[in-house]
Amino acid sequence: MRQRIYATVVVLIAALCGFAAPAAAAPRAALPTHALVGYLHASFANGSGYTRIADVPDEWNIIDLAFAEPTSVTSGELRFARCPSSECANVEPDAEFAAGIKAQQAKGKKVLISVGGQNGQVQLTSAAARDAFVASASAIIDRWGLDGIDIDFEGHSLSLGSGDTDFKNPKTPSVVNLISALKTLKARYGENFVLTMAPETFFVQLGYQFYGPGSGADPRAGAYLPVIHALRDSLTLLHVQDYNSGPIMGLDDQWHFMGSADFHTAMTDMLLAGFPVARNTANVFPPLRPEQVAIGLPAASYAGNGYTAPAEVRASLDCLTKGSGCGAYKPHGVFPALRGLMTWSINWDRFNGWEFAKNFTGYFG
Repeated sequence: MRQRIYATVVVLIAALCGFAAPAAAAPRAALPTHALVGYLHASFANGSGYTRIADVPDEWNIIDLAFAEPTSVTSGELRFARCPSSECANVEPDAEFAAGIKAQQAKGKKVLISVGGQNGQVQLTSAAARDAFVASASAIIDRWGLDGIDIDFEGHSLSLGSGDTDFKNPKTPSVVNLISALKTLKARYGENFVLTMAPETFFVQLGYQFYGPGSGADPRAGAYLPVIHALRDSLTLLHVQDYNSGPIMGLDDQWHFMGSADFHTAMTDMLLAGFPVARNTANVFPPLRPEQVAIGLPAASYAGNGYTAPAEVRASLDCLTKGSGCGAYKPHGVFPALRGLMTWSINWDRFNGWEFAKNFTGYFG
């Protein structure tokens, strides 16, 4: 509301003084019906080589800058450091990096800051940490003119405390404070703010069997569910990592294993059909909209455990979006509006001759 009032005042003053008012910023393009999401190693090389953001091919619709990490596990204060030249010899200067972001956005791409990763443990255990998270995330977004934030909390960032058994009413401070922080960011930047999440299957689909402490499993089991549920009206995209995963039980009560079409079909169907948390039929995690869901995959066998051959991925996509070619697992519907695919990572895909982009840009047209 304040922005609208300010804009009106500027126009009136300009008219009275006889000069033109400044042009409003052009609205950014909406996310396409089907999208490819890729992580870009912006702060490290990780063996795959450094890729400048200006060199990211047009196939990618969302580019996640990896990673912003906390100054300490519980500080909430984030830092985004560019890859040092000692590790990334071809790293571009800050000015070129900023220009590259703007150039991608001018082509309709969304550029986000991804928070966490394997090494970036974030535990918002206090209100002070929550506020530091919001302030530092906002500073990074503003510094680089980004479109939103990706939450890639792994390891011990989220864990449910004693007695926290209802995903609809969480009690654990680190969960409650993360929800509050993300709602604050969404409110600050408005409806066009892009919010994505990249949890591991352990934190989402495992919640069908186990949820939190006292369930017979690790208290981290299903710990993302309250965050996803609380933000479902603001969530742009959930792309669970269908890799680096142990066997997960699907809604058919069968174990499913990484690297197969059935694994991706079963894991995705759980998000699109909903499921009783810890098998409690009185406590069902509601389905997400198909356009809020993408499938997360490693771009190559050396990018992560659980690489899936393109033919298997296509079989899963055909099953989910067309209802054809399904394997042993039969999903609870057909979902042509499924948003698309996410991969770790753009760098690894480049290293692998762009196999991922070549195969799946064509699939979605």
